[in-house]
Amino acid sequence: MHYLTAQGAAFLDNIKTVEGLYRLMALLLTPGWWQVLICFMACSLLMIVGLNAVEKNGFQGTLIGTLIMPYFSGFPNLCFAYLLARQGSDGALVLENCLVNNVTTLTLVLAFPAMLWGLDLFQTGKRIGNETKINHLSLLLSILALVFFSLSVFFVSKDGRITAADGMLLVGIFFFWQLVPMFDVLKNNTRRSKTIKKRIFLDLLLIGICAWGIFSSIETLIQWISTHGRGFFSKANLGLLSGLLMVLPNAFLAVYYSAVHRSDIAYSSQIGDCHICIPFCIGLFALFSPITVSPSFELAIFIIMGASAGHFLFMAFFGKLPRLAGIVLMGLYGFFIYGAII
Repeated sequence: MHYLTAQGAAFLDNIKTVEGLYRLMALLLTPGWWQVLICFMACSLLMIVGLNAVEKNGFQGTLIGTLIMPYFSGFPNLCFAYLLARQGSDGALVLENCLVNNVTTLTLVLAFPAMLWGLDLFQTGKRIGNETKINHLSLLLSILALVFFSLSVFFVSKDGRITAADGMLLVGIFFFWQLVPMFDVLKNNTRRSKTIKKRIFLDLLLIGICAWGIFSSIETLIQWISTHGRGFFSKANLGLLSGLLMVLPNAFLAVYYSAVHRSDIAYSSQIGDCHICIPFCIGLFALFSPITVSPSFELAIFIIMGASAGHFLFMAFFGKLPRLAGIVLMGLYGFFIYGAII
């Protein structure tokens, strides 16, 4: 009898084990927010591989950071704006998303690698060539453009709204700015008798597939937060949460290129991504639906302009972002997040 009882208990334990495995498999195979988040990060990491190949096949230095990378690292923000526009949502969420993205990029994302490896365009002990000097000047111009774009958004929003006419102006100045690095690419390749390799189209195809994965991930995450979000992870904080999430591709780029001592690309890719949010993303949404400016707008835009001015001064006079400046930027970011949450 005791033997039968033991066998029965073992049988029940086996059933419980099988049920546990079944539930685990069901959990792994049923789409959930964490799987979508993994997909988002995996696609973002694969983009680095594709972008690295793009640089070797025709675009170099700050040009890839200004012209190519921003469209893909900033792609999540464009997806977010498109999805909200399709749903007829308030443009204030798009504005908040872009502001959070730019503040995080200019403070936390650039400060972290600066404190670990240092963001030095003129590597100590290395010969400073003409290409390095050109990259330095291109970066300075890109930072000045960000200050100009931020001022443009600030002035067109003085009446409390960003209208379709304002949006047309913002999109127009963005595309005019894009012509500058495009002609730089053509001039440099002509000067060196260099052509853009055809293989670059395969690299762009890989990046495009990753972009589609990012778009699908963002759409699913928005639906999950809107339907199941609670507390801090609720729809009320969608602009803040999306801004923090969509800065991850920027962080991957900054950390990778800083670790391999390509500070020029690490820096220019972040500044270029800020251009995508301000003015392009905001202006594009305003073309279809006016944006009402939130009370926290001025604080965020002043932080963006102040951080941009600081980056310009450090790059102009020192050619690098010192570790001490990284600590200050970290503190500035903490102040911003504290104000946004509280």
